Amino acid sequence: MSVVKILEGLKLTRFHYILLTISSLVYGLTAMNVMLIGALLPSITAEWKLTPTEAGILLSFGYLGMFFGAVSSGLISDRIGRKYTMILMILIGSVFTGLCGVAWNYSSMAVFRIIAGFGLGGTLPIPAVYMSEYPPARYRGRFVGIVETAWVYGVILSIVLARIIMPQVGWRSVFTTSYIPLILIPIILYYAPESLRFLEKKEKIDDIKNILRRHKLIPDVEEISIIIGKEEKTRIAVLFHEKYLKRTLILWLLWAVLVYTYHGIFIWLPSIYASIFKYEVVRSLEWVLIITLAQVPGYYSAALILDKIGRKGVLVSYLAIAGIGCFLLASTTQLDLILIYSGVISFFNLGAWAGLYTYTPELYPTKLRGTGTGVAASIGRLAGILAPSATGYLFEVSGGSLLPAFTVFALAHIVAAVSTMILGEETKGKVLEEISE
Repeated sequence: MSVVKILEGLKLTRFHYILLTISSLVYGLTAMNVMLIGALLPSITAEWKLTPTEAGILLSFGYLGMFFGAVSSGLISDRIGRKYTMILMILIGSVFTGLCGVAWNYSSMAVFRIIAGFGLGGTLPIPAVYMSEYPPARYRGRFVGIVETAWVYGVILSIVLARIIMPQVGWRSVFTTSYIPLILIPIILYYAPESLRFLEKKEKIDDIKNILRRHKLIPDVEEISIIIGKEEKTRIAVLFHEKYLKRTLILWLLWAVLVYTYHGIFIWLPSIYASIFKYEVVRSLEWVLIITLAQVPGYYSAALILDKIGRKGVLVSYLAIAGIGCFLLASTTQLDLILIYSGVISFFNLGAWAGLYTYTPELYPTKLRGTGTGVAASIGRLAGILAPSATGYLFEVSGGSLLPAFTVFALAHIVAAVSTMILGEETKGKVLEEISE
């Protein structure tokens, strides 16, 4: 019996929900560390007297590290496994985000952010890859989508912590909260097994049986004969073979657009509200929190319909509506409309993310899943390097106007929606191995 048949024949049990909880905590707390800098940026900018362009470049240093982390974690996870790669990246990301609180100048902060970004960027692709490899196909979209929804709670946590701690003891102390994810490491070591599909490719039959036995996934483990295939070496060049080329290109485009738009918009939002609307920093964080809360129904609405209307349908519709929201926001200066359109963008941009995180690992076979997902995420990180700097520059040269930056965001969303509609393929309800054929 193959590992695929074993996994597809399982009913949902407490085991699956434990993995869902662990994966969601990893993803959510990583999101907290990624977005913490955005909540603190107005205070850092004021203390160090940074221009919008300089502040944007400081943000971009983190995304530079995330690019290298995303590439590395995909390759590492296809060699040493999803579990230990996740632990390594959590450790790096948490420790060096925390060290940003002791940065003594712009240059030291840049160095800490690059190293922290390596760990954060390396962590983010793993939970979705890990979660996609355990549930049966009929539940996979829902489970991976729910993991992705944890992002919004991490972002909310970063805003709430900054709102509570910063007025009392300043922005530096807020960075100490980035050590919270370290609590997950012993939990992962004890509760989270390695991916069975990964172990199958490594021909580790005894490890597979031990996992099946320990978690009581099937009765009479000793009586089954596990069939394994010969592991093939993974090369990035395979992503460009005729079989995977179209999939790789559409995923790269989607990752680039969603990373550029999300981080270009939301990591700058506290600064936008603080400067354009002349709010004090604490008040701007309260408005950002309200807008961020719109992400919660956005995520869940997409996650719950992924297995009904499909990944392609979710991506096309949510990207298009987010793009329209950006066009509307770019064309108004009324405060109430800006807040409404910000909420629309927040809802649908984050819903598209739920679709993308489900879609990405589905389009590659097990031998390529970590590498393909990691490389696609790394392309997004390249866009992430550009987004904060470009957005800050556009604000600065336009005298603080939202029109140039949000017109770019709108066009990016629309291009991604149309491209997915034309080039994307549907994966709803298919077994991973069936999709990869």
